[in-house]
Amino acid sequence: MGFRTVLITKHCKCSYKNDYLVVYGDEAKMLHLSEIQTIIVDSTSVSLTSYLLCELAQRKINVIFCDEKHNPIAEMQPLYGSFNTSKKIKQQVQWNEDMKKSVWSIIIKEKIKKQAWVLNKFGVNSYEKLSEYAEEIEFGDSTNREGHAAKVYFNSFFGKNFGRKQENEVNAALNYGYAILLSTFNKEVVSNGYITQLGINHKNEYNQFNLSCDLMEPFRPFIDKIVYENIPFEFDSEMKIKLINILNEKVKYDDCEHYLSTVITKYTTNLLKCITDETPYKIQFCDFYEV
Repeated sequence: MGFRTVLITKHCKCSYKNDYLVVYGDEAKMLHLSEIQTIIVDSTSVSLTSYLLCELAQRKINVIFCDEKHNPIAEMQPLYGSFNTSKKIKQQVQWNEDMKKSVWSIIIKEKIKKQAWVLNKFGVNSYEKLSEYAEEIEFGDSTNREGHAAKVYFNSFFGKNFGRKQENEVNAALNYGYAILLSTFNKEVVSNGYITQLGINHKNEYNQFNLSCDLMEPFRPFIDKIVYENIPFEFDSEMKIKLINILNEKVKYDDCEHYLSTVITKYTTNLLKCITDETPYKIQFCDFYEV
């Protein structure tokens, strides 16, 4: 299992040779494919050989492409992520509606608990209100505690005049970090044999990643924490590297210390199995790791 995230920002040619990614720029650099989890192509002047792309797809290495504004715009995923994809998709289509609502309730409760943890870490008193919201979650979050928590959370964190639709450095960083998370979850969903379009709660017909959006909800506060810690900042390459490096952050999962990228793999497999087996009480989440 790979663990490195490779960021390519300059004009170069990338090719494959003897199980290595070879980057030809000012000088040639090589990295064994077994070490790579994700490659982010953050320049429109990068060329990749078709041989390399085939090898990356076969090894299920996530590749994210950015546009001329350096924002993630596309990703590459293999067509066949699992040997029994047809079986998994059939199971996904037949997921019980009440089971999906039950799982969604658990996901949202965990998300709000993590939001409360982040607020508490930085001494924001409204974390107590979010803790109350987490305990008030009803079946399928029918009372929309998630929405109420989000308003309190973002206004407490970034100011009462802050809105997620505003164009500013904070939202640019949040969107970039969330995009990295989303792409990582897309890879894991496909690798498990499921499709990203059919979600648990997200049902937008224009969203190709409904399931990944569901699964990533409890992980958003990891991005929020990085953004808040660096205010004020310019949304430049240095800030992007900090957001990308979130995948290498240490967290607690199943009473052990793991990289966040490894936890996303374990968590996705665990949750998808739990919803298929109708055992939501076995869903395992990770915790922030504090040294």
